[in-house]
Amino acid sequence: MSEKDTVELPFKYFMFFDTHTHLHFNAYQGETDEAIKRALDNQTWVLLVGTQQSTSELAVELAEKFGQGVYAAVGLHPIHLHEQEYDVEESSFRTRAEKFDYDYYKKLAGRPGVVAIGETGLDYFHLPKGLDPEAVKKEQQETFRRHCDLANELNLPLNVHCREAQEDILNILEEYAAAGKLRKRGVAHCFAGNWSHAQRYLKIGFYISFNGTLTFPPRKTNPQPTFDLIEVAKKTPLDRLVLETDAPYLTPVPHRGKRNESYYVKFTAAKLAELRKAPLQEIEEAAFANARHLLNV
Repeated sequence: MSEKDTVELPFKYFMFFDTHTHLHFNAYQGETDEAIKRALDNQTWVLLVGTQQSTSELAVELAEKFGQGVYAAVGLHPIHLHEQEYDVEESSFRTRAEKFDYDYYKKLAGRPGVVAIGETGLDYFHLPKGLDPEAVKKEQQETFRRHCDLANELNLPLNVHCREAQEDILNILEEYAAAGKLRKRGVAHCFAGNWSHAQRYLKIGFYISFNGTLTFPPRKTNPQPTFDLIEVAKKTPLDRLVLETDAPYLTPVPHRGKRNESYYVKFTAAKLAELRKAPLQEIEEAAFANARHLLNV
């Protein structure tokens, strides 16, 4: 950690909560403990989010090891239903196919430090090649419903991933909410919809999560998603927003291009304050309190 990282903005006495991070992924191999300690040393609590059995179990082990300020979410990410190549800016890897084992994740979720179910959801952007896309989408939906069932049984919030599937995600969540299920609701992680989508999440009691994408400049070829996100950032009620990094991915400006760190969540907080024309302390205090309420910690 450089001196620059600690003095760029006046955060010395602020507390942050990175509600979605993967500091236990291979990108931090051999450095996970140090990355967690850097977050804690920079007044940042973390939710380590699992995406399959191995990363979920490791997240739980780390939450048990560190205690207060380090928590775990367990679940199966939709891209891990099938073996496929996954290539993003900060990381490239081949997924290992896994079927959702309800009993395994139920047992894992009963261990200390587990405060949410997920990362779960739908991803229609990363569909495996050579398979019927409609069949894959149906399998994703069925698996997502099983996560919803588990979260409902254990009375835990959902950590929801959505990529190019807003309507299907919202239809399922609204169905569960209307049936009186998912009492702890959850969070729309790495929100990438428009204000209309956000209103539907908010209506059923979900939180909206912002990360480094909020700091990115609009794409020249298609600036609309950035404009939509800015509108959502301005309009989301103060008591319903949380912050995240999705580290090691989506590193915010001014560290774009580097591996992300959980304590970089402060830069998203600063951008959110700027867009809302609000004091930074107001955003920090609200987001931290909201995260603790959402995760019951």
